[in-house]
Amino acid sequence: MKKKYIWWIVVLVAVAAGAVWFFGYFKREKPPQLDTARPSSGTISKSVTATGSLQPVDTVAVGTQESGTIAKVYADFNSVVRKGQLLAELDKSLLNATVSQYEGSLAAAQSQVVFEKANFDRQQILYNTGAISKADYETAEYQYQAAVGSVSSISSQLRGARQNLAYASIYSPIDGTVLSRNISAGQTVAASFNTPTLFIIARDLTKMQVQAAVDEADIGNVANGQNVTFTVDAFPNNVFEGTVQDVRLNPTTSANVVTYSTIIAAPNQDKKLKPGMTANISIFTQVDSNVMLIPAKALKFTPDPSLSKFFTVVADPEAAHISGSAHMDTIGLSGQVVKKGSGKGKRAAIWIASGDSLVQKVIHVGLNDDSRVEVMSGLSGDENVVTGVEAAGTPAAASGTPTSPFMPRRGGGSTPKKPQSK
Repeated sequence: MKKKYIWWIVVLVAVAAGAVWFFGYFKREKPPQLDTARPSSGTISKSVTATGSLQPVDTVAVGTQESGTIAKVYADFNSVVRKGQLLAELDKSLLNATVSQYEGSLAAAQSQVVFEKANFDRQQILYNTGAISKADYETAEYQYQAAVGSVSSISSQLRGARQNLAYASIYSPIDGTVLSRNISAGQTVAASFNTPTLFIIARDLTKMQVQAAVDEADIGNVANGQNVTFTVDAFPNNVFEGTVQDVRLNPTTSANVVTYSTIIAAPNQDKKLKPGMTANISIFTQVDSNVMLIPAKALKFTPDPSLSKFFTVVADPEAAHISGSAHMDTIGLSGQVVKKGSGKGKRAAIWIASGDSLVQKVIHVGLNDDSRVEVMSGLSGDENVVTGVEAAGTPAAASGTPTSPFMPRRGGGSTPKKPQSK
């Protein structure tokens, strides 16, 4: 009887061990987890990147028409000046002497006019009575007219000398801020051949502009009025906004690269932007607002044949005629905001997860920024769009969250095998 109990115990242990072995090693294979995302509503855009430098909208170079020695300087770097404000003065000693010289010459010429006028009047009386000849009369008249002409000539020379004296005082032609001062007291300036620049004044630093160099491959999509965002190294966490103001048809070639100067208006009310700063620019050439968006990787997903063991795969016959991935269409004018449903776009094939089925659908897409794609038609918004298959041993990716295509990606967790040495 005791042996019978021992036998039943051995049988139960064997059955339990067999069950553990069977369920441990022959478990039913679980279906793979699909990464899905629902369509969302938002704004998508395409942009052109470039670099440029900040500069004031309007600057004036202040020079001098007179040569001489700088006697006094009344403005410095960053000085805020008003129109007509005195900025500097030249030494006026020689100019004052010239004015005094012409004033003396004018006084002598005016005295000569008085003398010649009296002499002419006498000669006229004598000529009328027949006491002198006509030649004597004409000589007196000539001397009088010459004296009058001499007064006019010396008066013009005196006005020129006084104007040169006025040029020795340099005034600001505009309201603004002094950006550059190129002179110091005691310095000699020569204006014989060209006008030397003494000061550079910016009219209004609350209005700046960026002169960007746009590559010839991108300039075709850039137009006036497009929105721009840019950053500067001094404020890396601030994003500044602007508007394309002008695309200059004057190409610049450097190292076989052709670029076009594009002027961007940039408000600067807080005066954070300074002249000469380098700007990293994004010009939004196309913007679609209030549109349906799906992750871009949904266009690249293709079911693996092994998925047919777990899902019913339903292909769309129209998808066979779609070659390659869908790219963006040119919709409307460059920079114009295009509303939902304004065109058919390009055809693309995606997969929808519906219960235990994978259903292929053909949709029409618009803009593609490599992270998200605009869906122009073909989806209602309630579908679960398949973006990929979750790799074994890795957590599921957040559905619908776009990732940068430029970030390095990790593999599925497997360690690459080392090549065997022969």
